[in-house]
Amino acid sequence: MEMRSINPSDLHIKDLHQFIVGAIAPRPIAFASTIDENGVPNLAPYSFFNAFSSNPPILVFSSNRRVQGNTTKDTLHNVQKTGEVVINVVNYDIVKQMTIASVNYAPGVSEFEKAGLTAIPSDTIKAPRVKESPVQFECKVKEIITLGENGGAGHLVICEVQKIHIRESVIDANNRIDPNKLDLVGRLGRAYYVRASGDALFTLFQEPEQMALGFDKLPDSVRKSPYLSGNELASIASLTEFPTADDVQKVLEEDEELKEILNNNKGHEDMLYRDLHRYAERAIRQDANRLAFCILMIADKYYMLKK
Repeated sequence: MEMRSINPSDLHIKDLHQFIVGAIAPRPIAFASTIDENGVPNLAPYSFFNAFSSNPPILVFSSNRRVQGNTTKDTLHNVQKTGEVVINVVNYDIVKQMTIASVNYAPGVSEFEKAGLTAIPSDTIKAPRVKESPVQFECKVKEIITLGENGGAGHLVICEVQKIHIRESVIDANNRIDPNKLDLVGRLGRAYYVRASGDALFTLFQEPEQMALGFDKLPDSVRKSPYLSGNELASIASLTEFPTADDVQKVLEEDEELKEILNNNKGHEDMLYRDLHRYAERAIRQDANRLAFCILMIADKYYMLKK
């Protein structure tokens, strides 16, 4: 598989930036509302953003120097002067308004007014919240780390959450945020965004305290299967134990499709191996991973006989 290898110092900063943001994606968006020392509010989005701690609750975003002109943004000035910021999340309902607020308006121009958004008071700090955002984090700035002095260099703004405001309608019966109701938007490279709801969502459970078998424990006939992808093999490797002889025997006795595959391929071990692995693939895609493992162990028996 051909790879392109890049030395960052060989690229123009704009090209380097696009490779980074295109590959490290999607990224959540911090819609940062601040206020300067004179009480003038500012609103700007940042996709170099994430949560870094729960205890204490810490959010971090980066306000980068502009490549053109090597200037800094009002947000950075404001957090340096006041030590406060509200990080509002961006959902699909306000994503286009968010892009209007990203424009480099002249100092004193209200991004709230330009974007048609509503500034409302915070409870613990002076910086305002965005009423239309479904989740708002009032934060005190703990530290600002300057990463460089040239265009494109970031300033990490480390924020400790003082209070969280969550719209009741996005919280489910289990007291958890429902991602479909929250409907967040993430940023990729260039003009690409992603909507984190609906068909874009999938669930994946792996208990960290339960020791998965891992790829190294799988039989060669399974691990080296030309019919199963790495993700499909991982569905088997994530299980905690091999099927028992009784498990395999029950599948042999009760599974009609398996019986048909065995009968149709008598004396043709290569075709039998192929058809059993393809049947296991279908079972994995239906989340029947234990059934798939039994089928693969049956295939392994014929694989070993062939050898």
